[in-house]
Amino acid sequence: MRLSSVLAGVTMATIAFSSASATVRIFGDAGGQIGPYLDRLSVLRYSGERVIIDGPCLSACTMILGVIPRDRICVTSRARLGFHAAWTPGMDGRPVPSRDGTQLLMRVYPQNVKRWIARRGGLTPNMVYLRGRELESMYPTCQ
Repeated sequence: MRLSSVLAGVTMATIAFSSASATVRIFGDAGGQIGPYLDRLSVLRYSGERVIIDGPCLSACTMILGVIPRDRICVTSRARLGFHAAWTPGMDGRPVPSRDGTQLLMRVYPQNVKRWIARRGGLTPNMVYLRGRELESMYPTCQ
């Protein structure tokens, strides 16, 4: 799995940028390929912008938790993070598990998220969601 081909582009429909407030608001990001997401998240990390998670942040989007410093992330009551094992499309177009991609995801996530995932049996093809009080116990709520 090539890292540069892993993260799909984040569209303006899923992330709103506000340069005046130096804030990025995530309100509906379905994820995509790991590589391009890491590239964009690295740019965001060094921009100094704050991140508000205000809706679904699924799949590769969840790497934001390990790339952006915790003190620059806040969550709203609508925040919902969805985690699953990485995969690549097979010859027939069906998902094929990617052990390397899944290991990369686990290296990116912070310890508290890794423990949460481990308590749910690890990353599998099935999406598991971190939200509500559980999420708010890990990340501050937005003011």
